[in-house]
Amino acid sequence: MSKKQNRQEQILSALEANPSLRVSELASRLDVSAETVRRDLTELDEIGRIRRTYGGALRTRTFEPALAERSQLHIRERETIAQLAVDRVGQAENLFIGGGATTLHFARALRTIDRPLTVLTPAFSIATELSTNPRIQVMSLPGIVEPKEGLVYGAETIRCIGQFRTPLAVVGASGLDESGVSEALLHAAQVYSAMIEAADETLVLADASKFGRRSLQQILDWRRNVCLISEKAPARALSNAIQQGGAEIITN
Repeated sequence: MSKKQNRQEQILSALEANPSLRVSELASRLDVSAETVRRDLTELDEIGRIRRTYGGALRTRTFEPALAERSQLHIRERETIAQLAVDRVGQAENLFIGGGATTLHFARALRTIDRPLTVLTPAFSIATELSTNPRIQVMSLPGIVEPKEGLVYGAETIRCIGQFRTPLAVVGASGLDESGVSEALLHAAQVYSAMIEAADETLVLADASKFGRRSLQQILDWRRNVCLISEKAPARALSNAIQQGGAEIITN
């Protein structure tokens, strides 16, 4: 995490505890200028994480930042994860890919392969990235459009997934804790759970900022045929839980 990202996360935490904090108070807490705080508040307002007020800001309450916001974070880490995941896919001929910022990086790395591949995905960004390679056949799943995440969901999506079987499902995560993998968005969680059930093995792509977090709905527990791919190893307690469940960990 960059110095600015760390500072902005501190601002969000401070506003969560005390929404009435003013710019001058935030600047004093962070030991930076008021102008630096104002720039940070403007950026956070533009991406929807706060709502500016006279002299300060209020934090907006969402379960998960929108895809456009998340895509600007942890870019180097996600690129590392994406390449590790492409290597792990090996010679699989077909796979499900879920939506999200990390899986989008994975799709960008995957699109350079020079062999036939079939991909089924609920995410428009994934489908668009992979369709630029004529050797990749992309099936965009049907369903109701969720515009902020750019994916589809609903009964038709779940029904369609159930018609297929793939060797791999590749998904992201909102949180990883000792009990398993969780997703903040309920509609997405239902789709990803169906993809996991329709695949022989699941690759979970998650950067270290997701470690030790629990989100709205658990979609997967640590078990055999599950592989976590991250840029660094989790702390001992989480690593032990993953390995004791029979899951695999791949890091840089």
